[in-house]
Amino acid sequence: MRVLAVFLLGAAFAAAAGGGGELPEFREAPAFRNGAACADAPTIHIAMTLDGTYLRGSLAGVLSVLRHAACPESVAFHFVASSASPARRLASLRRALAAAFPTLPATVHRFDARLVRGKISSSVRRALDQPLNYARIYLADLLPRSVSRVLYLDSDLLVVDDVARLWATDLGPDAALAAPEYCHANFTSYFTDAFWSHPEYTAVFANRTRVPCYFNTGVMVIDLDRWRSGGYTAKLEYWMEVQKQEARIYELGSLPPFLLVFAGEVKAVEHRWNQHGLGGDNVAGQCRQLHPGPVSLLHWSGKGKPWLRLDAGRPCPLDALWMPYDLLRRRGARDDLLAAVS
Repeated sequence: MRVLAVFLLGAAFAAAAGGGGELPEFREAPAFRNGAACADAPTIHIAMTLDGTYLRGSLAGVLSVLRHAACPESVAFHFVASSASPARRLASLRRALAAAFPTLPATVHRFDARLVRGKISSSVRRALDQPLNYARIYLADLLPRSVSRVLYLDSDLLVVDDVARLWATDLGPDAALAAPEYCHANFTSYFTDAFWSHPEYTAVFANRTRVPCYFNTGVMVIDLDRWRSGGYTAKLEYWMEVQKQEARIYELGSLPPFLLVFAGEVKAVEHRWNQHGLGGDNVAGQCRQLHPGPVSLLHWSGKGKPWLRLDAGRPCPLDALWMPYDLLRRRGARDDLLAAVS
């Protein structure tokens, strides 16, 4: 099996270095080797965002994928960089990645942030307003036409199972997207009264295959051929333009456009593949517990990120699960934690 990870690089480097222009140093991750059964396994394409702010989380996420993948030595990376990223800062990201994963190949593609700057409206949390948060909408344009399927993962999660199991999700004859659905969530709360009071807007859900349900866009299996033929990028952009030019119909970043286009048409995935919400809500970022059931992926969606809470000396109990995957180099610290994942 060959795992091909596509990373979207942004321009927010200062926050990762405590306000300075340089990125922190990272340790080299353990080397994981392929097994004998990997020779004929398919390539797995994984897309993630990567910028200075979330670099630490991204590297931990990559390490978790490699640690639990059946064929980790076949990992290759495609990096999609924001067109706004200065060359010096992009070089710093390259060095950090090379320090952590020196044997992995890397290719850089450029994402034009101007595609979304005029379409983004303010939301409940500033991080959700960054252009890179919307880059997942453009994966079908950013990746080569030879890539027919991609697994999108957020940069604040850990995979604790063989990602090939998620990759093998059967999308059926028509679905362009698969993700865990949460039909117990209050779907109406993701849109404003201005949306629900407008018959033309609400009609979008009238002829869906199933009852529309909330799904988290941090873990998605996407059929890129179906995405391209269905013109889904343009459909998502349409709702962003409605939000920007006609009426404020939602409050939560890039998620609502995905719900407007895909809710009720998503191929459901087991909940074990997105134990989300571990970062609390988008305001307080309070501690939360795991949902009942098995766990294949831990997702710190919400305001609270494990590396920030650990650094502040106020970790939540589940942040201890993230800590062994942290590749940040600290002065005088030993690499004992890395031994736990090698």
